[in-house]
Amino acid sequence: MSGDGSWRRVSREGRRFLRGRYRSLRRLALWSLLESAHTFLGGYAVARALDDGFLSGRTGTGLGWLAVAGAGALLGALALRGVFGGLADLVEPLRDGLVRRSVRQAIGRAVADPGRAGDAGAVSRLTQQTEMARDSFAGLVLVARSFVFTALGALLGLAALDPVLLVLVLPALLLGTAGFLATLRPMARVQRAALDTDEALSARSGELAAGLRDVVACGGGASAGAPVERLIAEQERLTGRLARWGALRTLALGVAGRLPVVALLAGTPWLLGRGVSAGAVAGALTYLVQSLLPALDALMTAVGAAGTRLLVVLDRFCSPQPSPPPDSDPATTAPAANAGPPLGAGATARADAATPGASPATAPAAPSAPGVGAGPGVAVELRGVWFAYGPRAQPVIDGLDLTVGAGEHLAVVGPSGIGKSTLTALIAGLLPPGGGTVWVAGAPARGVSGQEVSAQDLTGRGVSAQGGSARGVTGQGTGSGQGVSGQGGGPDLRRTLLPQQAYVFTGTVRENLTHLCPGPVSGAQVERATAALGVDGLVDRLGGLDGAVDPARLSPGERQHLALTAAYLSPAPLLLLDEATCHLDLRTEERAERALAARPGTLVVVAHRISSAARADRVLVLDGTRAVCGTHAELPARSPLYRDLVGLWNARG
Repeated sequence: MSGDGSWRRVSREGRRFLRGRYRSLRRLALWSLLESAHTFLGGYAVARALDDGFLSGRTGTGLGWLAVAGAGALLGALALRGVFGGLADLVEPLRDGLVRRSVRQAIGRAVADPGRAGDAGAVSRLTQQTEMARDSFAGLVLVARSFVFTALGALLGLAALDPVLLVLVLPALLLGTAGFLATLRPMARVQRAALDTDEALSARSGELAAGLRDVVACGGGASAGAPVERLIAEQERLTGRLARWGALRTLALGVAGRLPVVALLAGTPWLLGRGVSAGAVAGALTYLVQSLLPALDALMTAVGAAGTRLLVVLDRFCSPQPSPPPDSDPATTAPAANAGPPLGAGATARADAATPGASPATAPAAPSAPGVGAGPGVAVELRGVWFAYGPRAQPVIDGLDLTVGAGEHLAVVGPSGIGKSTLTALIAGLLPPGGGTVWVAGAPARGVSGQEVSAQDLTGRGVSAQGGSARGVTGQGTGSGQGVSGQGGGPDLRRTLLPQQAYVFTGTVRENLTHLCPGPVSGAQVERATAALGVDGLVDRLGGLDGAVDPARLSPGERQHLALTAAYLSPAPLLLLDEATCHLDLRTEERAERALAARPGTLVVVAHRISSAARADRVLVLDGTRAVCGTHAELPARSPLYRDLVGLWNARG
């Protein structure tokens, strides 16, 4: 960073800001003149009280001059009150202007590069750096004004007492001030580098979070985390450099703040020998100890910390605005403007997501008897399952018994936060049950890899299910991944879970559609899948199967459409859709669900529309006190909650 360049940019903007606020500056100056009078009277009255009063045997005169000093203190308090009123007229417009500029910069960068619209540095500028500039500017104006007018009053007072006093005081004062000023530019450079590193760390962390599932899936945690570790190390190094420059600044403060007092006391015999009165020496000491040196100490502290920080932060806001590429076309940038954030960027997993240690159970539940699992033709079976997020929390699922037949289409409905996503996470093996057992394809949901499970009959439909109970209310949630890993190593080929936040990664369209398949997939198979799901138009727009996919440029619905097609191609006999169609329109959702239900296997859907529940073979209603399972036609008579939900969905259209 060029310190001169930063100063030129900031000073140019600063002059423009202050030009329209002369009235506020005049108000500050007028109130500050009263502070100068207070400073002048403080030392001068002490000198006169000694020379003309107490040392001359006139106690009344001495007390009178001390009363004048007291009146000066009241005058200073009145001045300070007026100063704060004028300060607000400068500080608040600065903060408002910086907020507006930060928003304009963020919008400009987003328009110039839509693919990187998620600017983590803009958040830092809009919040932390804006408030940092506001506070630093307020503190700097307050102490700089105080020093100027306090120094004016003190130096006039010293000259009024005896000009020779300035000979002892000024050299030490100027020496310490010069040493302090020498540290400003290096500290500004280090402060700028620290802010650059802070923004780079924020941006890198955001990028890493956006592709966290890709990183974990590819085993790239070490290589992806290395740049973050280097940035953290750089932050540590820069903090050390700032501390060293701070020590030098403290030394300069000591020279400027203590040496004048030492020089005055050491030179007192010489001053008295030249005819300077004892009252004048005491008055000079009062000016130094009570006025000039405290004001100088406050100024150096503010300029050294708040001043350099203010210069660096304001330079961030004075940087040139990014301009859109000359060949940009609104038609090509419009989809990106509507696109959702990259996966993980600004998207927070909901409360039901699998959290280590969230359940009181720390290991998978054992089968009720060795070798006893779900019977033939059963895809999923839950026996007395309960689950709670914490040892003292109310159960989300309590005593649930459920059997889902192979090839069956089951919809799960209920109010938000009732445990629908928790149920899918239990079936997917992402959460261990706190009690009871969960079976998938004849084996425990957790603890067995897909390769160890024998093939099941996928043709049976209509196996009966029983409704247990589901008590407690928690936040609604989604699963944490699309492919579910088995505990024995490798992906679990028995099931595929699609959460609400669809998993789409940077790569080709073909890779995004076939990544759940363990072996090669022919182009004809992929084309049949895209036609069945109705995603072929999107594939063509992306450039065909070999076209590149940038998740940040896809809308949430487009990402869900691609993820559903990948699930269709998956060999998993069990598909779990946890609101995986919530961003699709009604027609696209219906086509996707019918295609997935028609493929060989079992389909479990967390439904958010009445049409989705009506298409299912059976519907499981979770209502917080009991679970009821039946067909869409019979449930309104059996479940008041389902009857209410149907009415609500119909009212919404």
